[in-house]
Amino acid sequence: MVAVLEFADVTVRRGPLDEPALLLDGIDWAVEEDERWVVLGPNGAGKTTLLQVAAAHIHPTGGVAGILGEVLGTVDVFELRPRIGLTSAALAERVPRGELVRDVVVSASYGVVGRWREQYDDLDHDRAHGLLVEVGVAHLAERTFGTLSEGERKRVQIARALMTDPELLLLDEPAAGLDLGGREDLVSTLSVLALDADSPATVLVSHHVEEIPPGFTHALLLREGRTVAQGPLHEVVTEEALSSTFGMPLVLTESDGRFAARRRNGRRAR
Repeated sequence: MVAVLEFADVTVRRGPLDEPALLLDGIDWAVEEDERWVVLGPNGAGKTTLLQVAAAHIHPTGGVAGILGEVLGTVDVFELRPRIGLTSAALAERVPRGELVRDVVVSASYGVVGRWREQYDDLDHDRAHGLLVEVGVAHLAERTFGTLSEGERKRVQIARALMTDPELLLLDEPAAGLDLGGREDLVSTLSVLALDADSPATVLVSHHVEEIPPGFTHALLLREGRTVAQGPLHEVVTEEALSSTFGMPLVLTESDGRFAARRRNGRRAR
C-alpha cells in the first residue's frame, strides 16, 4: 500500500522566539491509503495542530511532513489542498449562512466558500446531489446553511469534503456539539464511509472513544504534543494506554463494535 501521510520527527512550535510553545514534539506517523485512523487525546494534546499539518494548512517547525507523495515546503500547497477533504469548525464558520446547501457542496469544486460567479456543469451538480444522498441530507439541498441543525451542518460538511473525490479525508471533531441522537447518526454515516473500500484514507480527531465509528482500523493517542501509542485500533485503544493519555485511571468497554470509557473509582493516575 501507498502511504498518504508520512511524518518524520514532525515538530511544531508557536509563540515568542525566546519561549515558544511546543505543540507537537517529534511525531513519527504513517497513514496508508486503505486505513482509517482516529486521533485521540485531551484538550491541548496537539490533535488539531496535527490535522492542520496533514491538511497542508501549516508547516512543521522541524521534521518532514509527507502528504500524498509531496513534501511540505517543496510543493505548492494550493495545488495540494484540493486533493484533501477537510471538515472543521473553522471551515464551517466561513460558510455564508445564506448559502444554499447544494451550493455549499458544489462550490468545493473550485475550493471556494460561498458561490460567486463560478460555472458548474451538470456533472458537478449530479455529484453534489449524490453526495448529499450518501450522507442522508438530500432533502435539505434547497435549505440555507444557516437554518440547519448542528448535526445537519456536519453532514453537509462531509459531503462538501468528498466533492473533489479526495485522496485523503480529514475530520476535525465532527461530533463536537451534537446531542446523543445527532452523534449516533453521524457515527453511523462515518461508519458507512469507513467500510466502503472506495472511500479515501481517513483521519478523525476526537476526544471520545464513543465517537470511533465501526470500520476504523488504527488509532494514534497524543498527550502534550507527544505520541503515547499508535497502531492497529484494538492494540492501541486499551485501558492502560487511554489512562496514560488522559491522565486518570479509566475503565474501557466494547460492545457491538463500539467503545465506551469512564473513570475508574480510585486515585488519579500519575
